Order: sequence, then structure tokens, then C-alpha cells
Amino acid sequence: MKTTVEITDTLLSEVKHVANAEQTTVRAIIEEGLRRVVADRRQRGTFRLRDEAFRGKGLHPDAADRSWDGIRDLIYEGRGT
Repeated sequence: MKTTVEITDTLLSEVKHVANAEQTTVRAIIEEGLRRVVADRRQRGTFRLRDEAFRGKGLHPDAADRSWDGIRDLIYEGRGT
């Protein structure tokens, strides 16, 4: 299948140089690169965030009825100006 892809002149020049040195084609190098990327992404799998929940009883009573700004002020109370 034919597809048009825009590649920077500098990168294309480097690929042509490598292809010439290895006696292969630009197409072969591009296909190899795409295969590697696809394989790498398959291996990675889906990201799962660990459950880092704690078994507490919610917010401290001093923070329970405060907005986020109020909680932040409580955290930094006595620090800075």
C-alpha cells in the first residue's frame, strides 16, 4: 500500500545514509522502525494505577467542613508569609 508521510529533510538524509551504508532501502528501515514501535507498545500493555487508598475515617475534623483553599491554608499555616 502506498502512503505519503512527511519526514524532515535532516532525518530523511540520515536514513538515506544508513540505508546506503547497510545496503538496504529507506522503505525497509521505515518498516523496521514501525515494527519496533508497534511491538514495544504491545509489550507495555495498559497502564494500571496502584490502589493506594488508606483505611481511614475521612478527613480530620479540622478539615472536614473546609473548601480546598481552606485545607491548603490549614496545611501551610505558620509557614511563609
